[in-house]
Amino acid sequence: MKRTLTVMLVLALASLSLFAMGGSDKAADAGDGYKDTISIAIGADVTSFDPHVGKETPAVAITNHIYDTLVNVDPETDEVVPQIAESWEVVSDTEYRFHIRQGIKFHNGEDLTADDVKYSLDRAIASPAVSYIVDFIDQVTVEDDYTVLITLDAPYAPALRNLAVPFAAIVPKDYTSANEDVLRTVPVGSGPYKFQEWSQNDHTTLVANDEYYAGAPATKYLEFHVVPEAAQRTIALETGEVDIAYDPLTADKQRIEENDELRLYSAPSLTCYYLSMNMNKAPFDNKLVRQAISHAIDRQLIVDTLYMGAGQAADDLIAPAVFGYFGCGVDEYDPELSKQLLAEAGYPNGFSCTIWVNNNQERVEVCQVLQAMLGEVGIQCNLEVMEFGTFISRTTSGEHDMAYFGWVTSTKDADYTYYSLEHSSQQGAAGNRTFTNDPEVDRLVEIGRSSTDESVRLEAYKDLAVYLKDLANNANILYTEISAGAGANVENFVLDPIGYHELQDVKVSSR
Repeated sequence: MKRTLTVMLVLALASLSLFAMGGSDKAADAGDGYKDTISIAIGADVTSFDPHVGKETPAVAITNHIYDTLVNVDPETDEVVPQIAESWEVVSDTEYRFHIRQGIKFHNGEDLTADDVKYSLDRAIASPAVSYIVDFIDQVTVEDDYTVLITLDAPYAPALRNLAVPFAAIVPKDYTSANEDVLRTVPVGSGPYKFQEWSQNDHTTLVANDEYYAGAPATKYLEFHVVPEAAQRTIALETGEVDIAYDPLTADKQRIEENDELRLYSAPSLTCYYLSMNMNKAPFDNKLVRQAISHAIDRQLIVDTLYMGAGQAADDLIAPAVFGYFGCGVDEYDPELSKQLLAEAGYPNGFSCTIWVNNNQERVEVCQVLQAMLGEVGIQCNLEVMEFGTFISRTTSGEHDMAYFGWVTSTKDADYTYYSLEHSSQQGAAGNRTFTNDPEVDRLVEIGRSSTDESVRLEAYKDLAVYLKDLANNANILYTEISAGAGANVENFVLDPIGYHELQDVKVSSR
């Protein structure tokens, strides 16, 4: 179908956007031919250094260096491997016994024991922000100083993978229980790096934990610089102001690839970007309106233009590589059908509303295009751009009409996304910001969550995908690649498909 001049103009302007970044001092040589500091440009600041609160990718990209979990998932092999727990055994379908490494110390000098593990998991279960990742646990029993028994309330297939998610981090009981808010700004963990400094909306500095159980990190300091504009991150990489830049613009990837002094790392991601509709507000409580919005969006045009084909139009909240994905087809771009649905819903002349988005350059550009597309069917959207922490806080409170999000299925299992974003018990901070409260959604989510039979789980997720397509509480937009740019002098960088890149083995040669 022919696109109007309005949409094409927005796309053209978006593709031409460019920003400049000021300079900063380069890191000193550590004396062995390598820098003593790795400088990383990230798109947003941490929302909280508390791992049981700050679950967004920009926060975890930093805090996963401060904290460890019982187990980890190797980003190259995708296997669950030991971390704080040196071993474990599956006692039954609902019991896991973990043996804790002896000799691990938190950054404040306290020994890490089974009491810290129990305290941390109980604390995560009680957290409204991250409980969905661990609330399959019925109880954690301390058997001795270095052994815990985790009892599930029912068999749960992805239990180990959930325990590897950074939101299940182990924190020091004595330090944290003395002031439950202390980790938000002064984090203490047992990970490869210690917290040193935070300048809000500017940078965070971490220093190597020389007593780390797996050995001291390769580089003494990590400096994470907050650079919301993706084009600025690329410029900083080109000029050597940073060594690594996360999430470059699609339009900048070719520049990175063609520069002999840089390297581009890229892989299909587990992230879906979607437009979330607040069903507690009219007219988004009307299914016909939500369906009209979905049919007004030309997803393929967004992929082909803003992302230059490096992505895929989305038909589900989970990406195709996730267990439980069932492709039920992308909603057809049909503005005439959209207008018809609006008329049936009682809005023949459309309506006015707002779209909220955080100050990420690429997300803002997508929302500008969505604004233009919706305008063509009579939905006049005011676009509001806000700082990431404010965006998360206010959407958690349900103040938005519509909001644009990205969600990564960190465990590669559909339960992680469907339970958090769709189950009625997870409204607000946990992720359900459409405020969906639908018994059939809950029923299907719970079947997929409680069964250990893969065929039963897959059938439930198939039925759920079909049901959600009709419910249209979210307009799924696209799946993208995950990427990072780095200097050619950066060694041992491994791209994590989830976005939780681990840097403790990375070195940067002086140049």
